[in-house]
Amino acid sequence: MKRKLGGLPLAGSLLLGLAALGATPAQAEGTLKICYMSQPVIDANVAMMEKWANANGVEFEKNPMSYTVYLPKMSQMLSNGGTDCDIFWHNDDWGQLWKQWVEPTSDVAGMDKIRKGPMRAFPNDEGQPTAVPLAHTVGTFFYRTDLVDEKDVPKNWAEIVAVGHKLQEEGKTKWGYVGGMTHQNTWFSIWWSLWTNGCDIFNPKFERDNAVLDKSGWVPTLTEDCHRETIEFWWDNLHKDKISPEAMVSYGRNEANAIFMAGESAFTFADSTFWGEFNNPEKSKIAGKVGMALWPMGPRLNNNVAWDTIWAWGIPKALDPKQKELAKKALGAMLLDHEGQIAQWKGTGGPPPNTDLWPELASQDPVFAKLKEVVFDVKDQVLSAYYFPNWPAVQKAYADISTEALSGKREDIPAVLERGMKTLHDAAVQQIAK
Repeated sequence: MKRKLGGLPLAGSLLLGLAALGATPAQAEGTLKICYMSQPVIDANVAMMEKWANANGVEFEKNPMSYTVYLPKMSQMLSNGGTDCDIFWHNDDWGQLWKQWVEPTSDVAGMDKIRKGPMRAFPNDEGQPTAVPLAHTVGTFFYRTDLVDEKDVPKNWAEIVAVGHKLQEEGKTKWGYVGGMTHQNTWFSIWWSLWTNGCDIFNPKFERDNAVLDKSGWVPTLTEDCHRETIEFWWDNLHKDKISPEAMVSYGRNEANAIFMAGESAFTFADSTFWGEFNNPEKSKIAGKVGMALWPMGPRLNNNVAWDTIWAWGIPKALDPKQKELAKKALGAMLLDHEGQIAQWKGTGGPPPNTDLWPELASQDPVFAKLKEVVFDVKDQVLSAYYFPNWPAVQKAYADISTEALSGKREDIPAVLERGMKTLHDAAVQQIAK
């Protein structure tokens, strides 16, 4: 889910960027071109805009791309002033990387209906929002309801180990827990547990104001007890308690999700947007047997935490005024399409961005009510990334450090984390200093 921009080919001719996208420089009147990653939640959201376009005589051209090529292609287009996409899939991870090339969106109809917290990833230098939410993507602890009663779902780290062991010994599951650990997937193992242990990546903990972090010197927490304990917890899960496969250090989100959907793990952690895939009987052996719960807590924190981020849409600033207006109309129609947003939730598990719908959904749909309880209603919300230009470099550096620590000897973990202090600090400040 998380992306790296460093080293991408931002320079180059606009012609090459357009050719890569399979588009042409000309934009026909009454035409909207939308560029996005094809994924069930995003596809459902695109369908709402396509419905509006068809009803209003607007030609609607879809340009789906694979995730692996999306970021470099879109970065090249935007940085070169390209206008081959009128609307493009936007994400909190690169909100600050693209802010100078993206149109402000405060005047889009329905923006008064959204949750404001996640929009902190998308302001431009003037403090204006530069995105329109399409769905909330929140970190969710999933469990197998056919294996674990709701009252027995682990409330803390120790219970994850105990329940996982019990299910393994009874032959009910191969693994207690599986989750992504590689670069761009650390959220699904280390980071959610880091936050439940009252810890974070930099000091001050849970601070996301770049001015404060810059003044504080971007000091990592790697050598603090709360961080070391988190890495040791996962080392034990992999090597001593063996509730997770040792190969998990090489798993991304897709590998972990596949194991969970194959019925080989009792617990996983993933974006809520994967609820639909987990319960798709054509893809998942555990369809209809998946529940959601509060994050199991670490030993240093007594209150629950959660995160709430969004997938979104953006509009290139380089578009002419008529195209911007057309794009904003389509996005406003999506935000105000109650029927379509409810269908998006029911069909894919993508929580709707229009919060006016939440009370209705919670009263009628026990699944949404549970998600609201375990994520949206949690008082302490963590922003799940740091929003500054060199965040992708920090992600990569952290993944390298944690992989080394988890792949070696347990007694070597403190030394690995100590060496990682400079690496992680340098990754944070090198681009800022340019």
